[in-house]
Amino acid sequence: MSVIEGAADIDVPVRMAYNQWTQFECFPVFMRGVRRVERSRSSMTHWVTRFGGVTREFDAEISEQRPDERIVWRSVGTPRLIGEVTFRALGEDRCRVAFRVDFTPRGAAERVGDALGLVRRQAREDFARFKEYIEGQGRESGQWRGTISGGHVEPDSGRLPREVPNWPVG
Repeated sequence: MSVIEGAADIDVPVRMAYNQWTQFECFPVFMRGVRRVERSRSSMTHWVTRFGGVTREFDAEISEQRPDERIVWRSVGTPRLIGEVTFRALGEDRCRVAFRVDFTPRGAAERVGDALGLVRRQAREDFARFKEYIEGQGRESGQWRGTISGGHVEPDSGRLPREVPNWPVG
C-alpha cells in the first residue's frame, strides 16, 4: 500500500473550500487523472480515472462527512483506495485543506508510476489546481451540507443553486 499526503493553505473561508470540495462532478476541471465523477446517492460516488494510459472505473463510499471539517471515503472493490480530506479555518478568509490517500497500485503502469513518484506528484498537482480553482472562482459552484456517519446520512441542509448563465435583462 502507498500513501499520498499533502496540504494547502487556501485564501477562501473554510465553508467555501468545503462546499466546493463536495461538488465531485467538478473534479475533472482540476484533477487531470479524473475523467468523470457521479454522485448517485449521498454516500456513493462513481469514478472514471485515467493514469498512464489505463482507464479505471470504480465506486467509492463516503463513510464520514462532517461539514467544514472532514470527508472520509473508501473504494468498493478494486482498486483499493482509502481517502480523507480535512478542512481547518486559519481565520475568516483562509483555511488549510489537507488530504491523505492510501492506495494499492494495480498493473504495471500504476506500480511504475508509484515507484517513480508520478502518482504522488499528480495528486499534489491536482490539489494545487483545486487551490487555484476555488481562489480564482471566488465562490463555490454548489454545496452538499449533509452529514454522514457510519453509513447513516442526515440530509443536506440546503443547496446553493448551480451556476446560472448571466442572461441579459431587457
